[in-house]
Amino acid sequence: MTTATPSTALVMIQPAFTDAERLALAGFLAGYRGLTREAYTLDLRQFTSWCRARSLNLLAVRRADIEGFARDLEARGRARTTVTRRLCTIAGFYKYAVEEELLEHSPAAHIRRPRLDYESHAIGLDRNELGALLVAAGLGPPAEHALVSLLALNGLRVSEAIGADIEQLGLERGHRTLTITRKGGKVVTIPLAPRTARAIDLATGERTDGPIFLAADGRRLDRRGAGRIVRKVAHHAGITNKVSPHTLRHAFITAALDAGVPLRDVQEAASHSDPRTTMRYDRARGSLDRHATYIVAAYVAAAAR
Repeated sequence: MTTATPSTALVMIQPAFTDAERLALAGFLAGYRGLTREAYTLDLRQFTSWCRARSLNLLAVRRADIEGFARDLEARGRARTTVTRRLCTIAGFYKYAVEEELLEHSPAAHIRRPRLDYESHAIGLDRNELGALLVAAGLGPPAEHALVSLLALNGLRVSEAIGADIEQLGLERGHRTLTITRKGGKVVTIPLAPRTARAIDLATGERTDGPIFLAADGRRLDRRGAGRIVRKVAHHAGITNKVSPHTLRHAFITAALDAGVPLRDVQEAASHSDPRTTMRYDRARGSLDRHATYIVAAYVAAAAR
């Protein structure tokens, strides 16, 4: 039995689509691949399901309908970043429909999107906790060590790590490297720390192709599997706070800033298109350590004696 592509799966789930709607959805999704395509498929599946529940024709919705979808997401407790991403996907779909002359204008052209909070409220791992996590990972199976190292020492998104293939490993000017597909489809080559490279070599063994990370059933490791590995390693490291793959990415960024890596270089390593995204980690990291109260207290101390 053949596996349905994301766009085909979408059509099968939504059998009431008109031919024009089906072609528009398939055409839009055909412009993407891999994890990006899967994410856009999920966004559109939720939006089309919402439209069908209200008997709305996909190519006849109004701006007010899309606004209503966004408000419904917010009412169900979806994060502002999630709402914004879904609206961006919808806007991209309708832009495609206009370009293909299926619509005269996009109902999402002037849609209001949630204002994103550029302050990070996440509690990351400190240097000692990060070190303990890497030690615990090194005592476990090589694949777990390799995954934790990629997340914590390269700051990869979990989708980038689990999407990596053995064929993308390389050697460039004395550096062990890995070519990955970043968010948005951008392909970049990153260096691997020696411990990461060794762990990957042990994890892949004699295999010469296919995913670097495999699940127990031999298929590519998925997000849930990666999350379970990170939580298990954190438990073995004695870390009691909730730890996820993104926690390790957060730890990489703050550790790089603590180590004095220039903000621009951290932004590039983290693949942040907007420098404000990187800066929010810097503000969260230093908001207490660099607070003006310490400077003022030291300045006034002499006069207070």
